[in-house]
Amino acid sequence: MVNNFRLNIIVGIIFIIGGIILSRLFYLQINQGDFYKAMAQGQQNSLAEVEGERGGVYFKNGEILALAEKEASLFVSPEEITEKEATAQLLSKLIDKDFNYLLGIMKKEGSLYETIEKVITKEKAAEIEAAGIKGVHIEYKTKRYYPRNNTGSQLIGFINEEGKGQYGLEEYYNEKIKGEVALQKKEKNPWDFLFSLSEKDSLNGDSLSLTIDYNIQFMTEKLLNEGIEKYGAEGGEIIIMNPNTGEIIAMAQSPNFNPNDYKNEKMENFQNSSIQKLFEPGSIFKPITMSMAINEKAVTPDTVFDDKLGYAQYGTYRVSNYSNKVWGKITMTEVLQGSVNTGVMFAESTIGHNKFYDYLKKFGLFEKTGIDLAGEVYSENREIKKALQNNIDVNFANASFGQGIGITPIQMIRAFSTVINGGKLMKPYIVKEIDKAGNKEIIKPVVLKDNVITTEASLQLKNMLINVVEKGFGHLAAIPGYWIGGKTGTSQVPYSSLGINQSGYSDHTWQTFMGFAPALDPQFIALVKLDNPTKTKTSEYSAVPIFHDIAKYILDYWQVSPDREENLDKK
Repeated sequence: MVNNFRLNIIVGIIFIIGGIILSRLFYLQINQGDFYKAMAQGQQNSLAEVEGERGGVYFKNGEILALAEKEASLFVSPEEITEKEATAQLLSKLIDKDFNYLLGIMKKEGSLYETIEKVITKEKAAEIEAAGIKGVHIEYKTKRYYPRNNTGSQLIGFINEEGKGQYGLEEYYNEKIKGEVALQKKEKNPWDFLFSLSEKDSLNGDSLSLTIDYNIQFMTEKLLNEGIEKYGAEGGEIIIMNPNTGEIIAMAQSPNFNPNDYKNEKMENFQNSSIQKLFEPGSIFKPITMSMAINEKAVTPDTVFDDKLGYAQYGTYRVSNYSNKVWGKITMTEVLQGSVNTGVMFAESTIGHNKFYDYLKKFGLFEKTGIDLAGEVYSENREIKKALQNNIDVNFANASFGQGIGITPIQMIRAFSTVINGGKLMKPYIVKEIDKAGNKEIIKPVVLKDNVITTEASLQLKNMLINVVEKGFGHLAAIPGYWIGGKTGTSQVPYSSLGINQSGYSDHTWQTFMGFAPALDPQFIALVKLDNPTKTKTSEYSAVPIFHDIAKYILDYWQVSPDREENLDKK
């Protein structure tokens, strides 16, 4: 009897507890279900991804090349709007949109986010925010903006639709300058986190300050475009560099493009020809070959070569001087002055093919320069290596004056700089300073190889190249008050460079000039390259005048003191 009583008590307690639990569940699930459902959704949506701004890119003196700019869009939250007709009426007047269209959007059930305008002006955004309309919101997103438009376009590249850098600095430094992504807790309303990006400086990407001088870059692009039109060229590029440090002062190319509107530009214009296209340099390569022979003391500037035929025969191949001219007895200085092919071929022969090949490697012509731009290419020049293995003299004869050897313009200007800077192979670079939230990293010059040639050989070459401007084909580069050095070059374009599957050379030309000033203590070196000028036969009357105008501008702009008094009165 007692046991049954206890059992009945236990069963009764279980029923009572069960009833309480069921009652509470009914209350929570039925009476308070919507409340807890909303709370759960709020907790699930309380974190959002936030991305910091992409770092700015600045020219040497602080002018902006690329920056992150806020772009405003308009959206509404129908769930939040209680007075839908009044709200639609007011918004219709503010943005000149159809009332019924807006009302239809605002009547959407269960919607938290409906885009009204993807892009609106800053002024209109401010007006809407000032109106303080419940459920109407402005969202600010960051976009990339290039205020200089086409200026420096191949240098900077652009940002694609996924927000990734493409080409140039945008691609090369993408990981550094892109904004970091972090989770941030939402507060008050689901969209509040959109307004707090400016407070999250720690998420912003690094900023870049360049070695590029905006004024020189702008003027270089201007003179290049004028030259292309004047001489009937298909395009061209100009690189200006400090030969002693590797700092790039300007890098211009035409045609170029507007990175703000890259979708409507020709894709081939995105490529930076200075680092991404090979060419055969022609006679601007002759000083490099001559420096090898002088460095080896195989010749001196006064060594005499007797050009009896105006050509050299290598089996069935004949390699001739320009216009088949016979020069007779000339010195090595006069070989550069007159750009004599046979004389440079002789200089190469004095050191032999093995040493010539070794020097090509020392001058960095079989490797990338390492410049901090995306997409740099180089050629292994296998034909030269094959010629060395099989002792093919004609290949080395051609290579000695810059034909049959493919390099990029950046490789060429770096190698030439080595000839005039005392023998240092420098690493070219574009970015001078990286700023991470106020912590600045200064990029210093890098010497990749020292003593490629001696300082003595370098000085001799500088004097020989002054002679090219004083008495040779570079005479139009002369500037009163200054010693100017340089070398002209006109080379044939192989069919392969024109996209034609055919061996040999076309009738197209690359016309180039490599110049530097002040010649005895160079502060800058410039490579001017024109693609197939149709109104001139040689660079003497195309690339050289362009260099003259650029050099004159830089010397005046930098206020470089004249180093030569005897010709100050000349024009």
